[in-house]
Amino acid sequence: MEILRIAAFSDGDIGGNPAGVVIDESLPEANEMQRIAAEVGFSETAFAAREGEGWRVRYFSPESEVPFCGHATIALGAALALQNGDGIYPLVLNAAEITVEGRRDGNTIAAALQSPPTRSAPAKAELVEKALALFGLTVKDLDPRIPPGFAEGGATHLVLALKDRARLAAMFYDLDAGRGLMNAAGLVTIALVYAETEQRFHARNPFASGGVLEDPATGAAAAALAGYLRDIGWPHGGRIEIVQGEDMGMKSRLTAEIPAEPGSSIRVSGTARLM
Repeated sequence: MEILRIAAFSDGDIGGNPAGVVIDESLPEANEMQRIAAEVGFSETAFAAREGEGWRVRYFSPESEVPFCGHATIALGAALALQNGDGIYPLVLNAAEITVEGRRDGNTIAAALQSPPTRSAPAKAELVEKALALFGLTVKDLDPRIPPGFAEGGATHLVLALKDRARLAAMFYDLDAGRGLMNAAGLVTIALVYAETEQRFHARNPFASGGVLEDPATGAAAAALAGYLRDIGWPHGGRIEIVQGEDMGMKSRLTAEIPAEPGSSIRVSGTARLM
């Protein structure tokens, strides 16, 4: 079994979020996929096998299975393009059917995914209070233009928008406390974001639910954020750029294209590089 290691949403030939990719004739048993993901040690590993005209895909973090992972999907798209040529590949997830596109360009691969449908809801005050306390923040640190909310685009995230870039850069929290909070609330990540402009965001994504302090690029959260901005009437102009991982020294770039129809799929794209 070959395990590819690919950094998704790279900044040219550097940065990005490493993911494991396993493409085989059939998917291993769940406990074996969990073991492999823990051994690989990246925030997620994608496992894919042929199923009809598409590919059956499951995602595992070092500690648990997750329903959808954007950066691992981008890494998978790059791997499929390298293995089978440029194209759009249908993917069957545990609870959704999506596509990923991969196109080779020299040593890098451009990739784009179509997310599952999006939805959002206001966040409960009690959860927001606990999340702010986790990061040593208060309500005064929040950007009032983007209220705290649940955002989904294949997985559930809590969006907290900060009004100060420096507060985002200073993010720190206890991993065990974060794991308990996220698991109790059914969150895959907490998305801390800062709006530099209406179309350019900076983000940090604690992923304690998967045993990872922070992801340097999170495509699922990018899709969820884009859908949330659409729902609250943010003037996104149909497209946002997200810079993530910069405060970790692993700068990543994600682009989300936002159609007007509420709840519709978000196209999240970037480049990927072999590690």
